[in-house]
Amino acid sequence: MFSAKIWRESPQRYRLEAAKCLGCGKVFFPPRLVCLGCRGREFEKRFLPWRGRVLTFTVIHTAPTPFVDMAPYCIAIVEVEEGVRLTCQLVDVDLEAVEIGMEVELEFRRIQSNQSDGVLCYGYKAVPGGGE
Repeated sequence: MFSAKIWRESPQRYRLEAAKCLGCGKVFFPPRLVCLGCRGREFEKRFLPWRGRVLTFTVIHTAPTPFVDMAPYCIAIVEVEEGVRLTCQLVDVDLEAVEIGMEVELEFRRIQSNQSDGVLCYGYKAVPGGGE
């Protein structure tokens, strides 16, 4: 179901909100109710940094229907501080220039729209950069 309310109520999508276990210190994105490490149930809110490095990637040539107009496009797994990994689209880059270890910044952008009613879905995408 494509519901604007569901997307608005996902703080991790808009603010990169994670949860750090108070028992063992493991950070989870998206937040969890139970820690996979120590089975703890107490967490503190943590905001992830908006930059990281590409761990791996793939180029999609045959896209699913909602994304067919974007093909070919790159999907990457980006690692940010504390080992948290995010899956996102890598944009504003020549697909031939994408490489493992590439520094990226995360940006808030439109992901897709529901063509039947025009509802827009926003989230994060990675762009080249992020070097200090």
